[in-house]
Amino acid sequence: MPDAPDQTPPELSSLKLNEKKTEDFKRATVNTLRAMGKKPGVPAENLQVHFQNRISAQQKKDRTHIRLPFPIRPPQQEEITATRAAADTVALQLRYHDSTLHSHHQPAHKEAREVYDALEQMRIEALGSQYMEGVAANLDAKLNTEMNQKGYTRLNPTDLLPSAVALALLARQKFTKRPAPPQIQELLTAWEKTQLTPDVEKMINELANTLTDQSHYNQLTQKILKAYHLIEDEISPDHNNDESDNKSEQTASSESSSLPSPENQPEDQEQSSSEETTDLQAQLQQISSQDQSETSELQVGEAEGNDQPAGSSTDPDETRGNTPTTEQAPYRIYTQQFDEIAPAEELCDLNELILLRQQLDQQLLSMQGIVGRLANRLQRKLLAKQTRSWKFNQEEGLLDTSRLSRIIANPMLGLSYKQEAETAFRDTVVSLLIDNSGSMRGRPIAVAAMCGDLLSRTLERCAVKVEVLGFTTRAWKGGQSRQLWTENGKPSHPGRLNDLRHIIYKDADQPWRRARRNLGLMLKEGLLKENIDGESLLWAMNRLKKRPEKRKILMVISDGAPVDDSTLAVNPPDYLEQHLRYVIDLIENSSFIELLAIGIGHDVTRYYSRAVRITDAEELGSTLLGELTALFEEKFTH
Repeated sequence: MPDAPDQTPPELSSLKLNEKKTEDFKRATVNTLRAMGKKPGVPAENLQVHFQNRISAQQKKDRTHIRLPFPIRPPQQEEITATRAAADTVALQLRYHDSTLHSHHQPAHKEAREVYDALEQMRIEALGSQYMEGVAANLDAKLNTEMNQKGYTRLNPTDLLPSAVALALLARQKFTKRPAPPQIQELLTAWEKTQLTPDVEKMINELANTLTDQSHYNQLTQKILKAYHLIEDEISPDHNNDESDNKSEQTASSESSSLPSPENQPEDQEQSSSEETTDLQAQLQQISSQDQSETSELQVGEAEGNDQPAGSSTDPDETRGNTPTTEQAPYRIYTQQFDEIAPAEELCDLNELILLRQQLDQQLLSMQGIVGRLANRLQRKLLAKQTRSWKFNQEEGLLDTSRLSRIIANPMLGLSYKQEAETAFRDTVVSLLIDNSGSMRGRPIAVAAMCGDLLSRTLERCAVKVEVLGFTTRAWKGGQSRQLWTENGKPSHPGRLNDLRHIIYKDADQPWRRARRNLGLMLKEGLLKENIDGESLLWAMNRLKKRPEKRKILMVISDGAPVDDSTLAVNPPDYLEQHLRYVIDLIENSSFIELLAIGIGHDVTRYYSRAVRITDAEELGSTLLGELTALFEEKFTH
């Protein structure tokens, strides 16, 4: 009997064919990755590769579990190329990159670390591109996509590329003879004419001859960082043991104990700013005195730095501890003369502020979907608690109509009234502290501004007070504080050496409609500089302490460790980080403030007991509102 004809619908046959092609592609990609990334003595089968609906590739610390990006739906050609490029990048890192050696030479300062990492990535990709044209084409496509996603192709001709991007592209051109993406070639040429020195150009040429020697390559990279003053020469350990240094340390300590009060404050803010600064300085002096008592048996200024970058400890229990070690130098402030606490409207003229707010409104359109639904869900939860709790049989209040039938039956009975009971969330204030450092530039700071806007609107409807604060510095590389330190002969161990800028975007008592324009200031070009987190947390804590509400919540949005090149260049490398740990411990052990942190792209759980990490700025809105909803639900449950 002849076989029956195939009755499978053509749509189903096409679907099965697409599934087979997809599985064949995944299998080929995995085999290629294992072959390219294989090292002698390491079985290729040890590499476990998974495909997930994500933007970029990800490796676990053991470098054997790899996740590659791949869409759930049938992929387009661009997505297939992106998956191949991600697999090639991971394979080349496995084959040519020694992470231990890389960490040994890696600088602690954020900007220097970005340049260092970018040049190392160019070395790895250059080695893979030399003999494999297909790999080179995939990496070219990846570079074009990254330039578009990070917004470099939309910069004005007068803007400068970041040093990490420009140096990496110049090194790539030298290593591979492949041009930069045409959309940014003009920007790269302008950077090369104004920023590239002959000495650095010569060093890049030397890098091209050391691609196969990672140790030598890393050492040459450090010379480039020193040429741009991103890192400084290390001081001899014996230097801290000199008696002259002890005298200088005592001099610096006496100077910091009598710091001048801030100047140039607005008249309407002068009194409150002065009180905040006084409280802040008192707490810093208390911290300093406690540290000095712990280090009384050590020589003054004898601090042991860590060769690893901030927060790179592999022991989770060790990194969670927030108390400074006995080797940590007491935290000092060289001068507060140039620090600034300012409302947002005083940092920008009105016309520019209106334009920045319009830009923020345009970007809000893309987030009003899921974040708007989450905000409404939070509002419904809070309002439900508000309207369903009543006290009956009261002598005054609203007339209880449900009990009027008793009066009809017995006219001698009096009227019955009801009153709405006080709810837990009404007596609450939420402070949102946003990192305004340069590394937040672009999409992260825009999303943070949008979240501050949505959070203020949502909680205001529920009678919960919200304030939005920001922290950064007034200048790069130390500003007027470093200039004063230089004029005074550069005394050793000066402590914090930059001009702080603390910004009030929205006061807790200010209605959202009056503060909405201020939130656009976060998008202002040139506002975002460096971040000194410890003092900023103390400032936000002191503001909350003065509030009359019983429940106080402090939410911090940041993208990593505190970094200030001017301070870290003349202090131990973990100086700001240790102070941040101490301040967090101070707040978390207090009974009147609940502290929560959200890290963008970095794991901040090594600092905060209650923290969440997000890998994409787009997740910030849902995470922020989700965590806040959980906080209120916990309160209601208790």
